[in-house]
Amino acid sequence: MEEDRQPKLALSKNLKEMKFMQRRAESDYRKQLEEERRRKIDEAHWVLNTKTGESERVEIEPSYVKCEQLYSNGRMSFKNFNPTVEKTFKQMKAEDEEILSEEREREATVSDEEMARRYDTLVGTIGKKYSNKRDRSTVIVDDDNDDDEDRDISHSTSKKKFKGGFMKPQD
Repeated sequence: MEEDRQPKLALSKNLKEMKFMQRRAESDYRKQLEEERRRKIDEAHWVLNTKTGESERVEIEPSYVKCEQLYSNGRMSFKNFNPTVEKTFKQMKAEDEEILSEEREREATVSDEEMARRYDTLVGTIGKKYSNKRDRSTVIVDDDNDDDEDRDISHSTSKKKFKGGFMKPQD
């Protein structure tokens, strides 16, 4: 069987360098590149790069009005061309503005507890502003062993004046 096979004859170097052979080799090479490019495009064309198990969330709107941010009644009028449409548009706009102003007012209002807390801090800061330097230099002493109720009392009653200069360490 091996004797039946004849070795494939290769073309000589001189024959491959001839113009008509070079043109043929060049056209074969171009076809091969074009096939590879098409194969890559076909393979990449239908592939979806998403994580497995990840579902997409799709919302369906029956109308394009919300997508385009148009008016909800769907009609528009300019320069008083259709007065009824403009009247309804003004009413809708006034209602929207009223809702927005109510929301802003709710955000801007302060609860009683918040107001009391702010007032407490305000009294302290304004008091500091009008106090003299000697009053500002007082240090509030507070013991770690006291309860919260005792701590509030100790803040208000026990004040110790801070003396400038060297302080002798306590043993």
